Amino acid sequence: MVEISSIPLDKKMYLFELDEVLFPQKDYVLQVYYLFAQFVEFTEGRAIAAALTDFMKETYLEKGHDAVFQTVEQAFTFQSDYSENFERLLANAHLPLKLYLSNAAKLLLATLIEQEAKLGVLTKGNPVTQLNKLKHLDWQGLDRQVRVYFLDELEFRNIEPFNYIAQENQISPEDIFFVDKPWTN
Repeated sequence: MVEISSIPLDKKMYLFELDEVLFPQKDYVLQVYYLFAQFVEFTEGRAIAAALTDFMKETYLEKGHDAVFQTVEQAFTFQSDYSENFERLLANAHLPLKLYLSNAAKLLLATLIEQEAKLGVLTKGNPVTQLNKLKHLDWQGLDRQVRVYFLDELEFRNIEPFNYIAQENQISPEDIFFVDKPWTN
């Protein structure tokens, strides 16, 4: 955990991870689980959406996201293999509810905008999924000057992320502060 008061306010650019920093990742995945359960119920024609959603949520909270599909597949007898549908929903789901910035994120972003600092998101994970999360995030107008960078994409292209971002923004890498851990108020 990062204390919000420990974030220096003298940098020229601030980068933020998406999951667990700007918003709780569970807000995204739980909505995907709900959509997946609705899809399975509709496809199979049996009323299992509520039980499936609850089971997925409990599994996520106990074992983490990586264990959810396999555990669900073992516990429920599906008529088909839905792994591809599940992965597609994780990447491209049209969420029923908006994702909201944490209060700490809103406060810090507003402060940094007042100081005319450059803002960016440097996020790890599937770029399609991360972009989808960004699309559903309610920025409340704080995103007007936010640039987005995908760590996996930069590393795949053998580009050192901080040097690249610094060069693109005409600053030195030392002028960048990266928040990649959850914070406390």
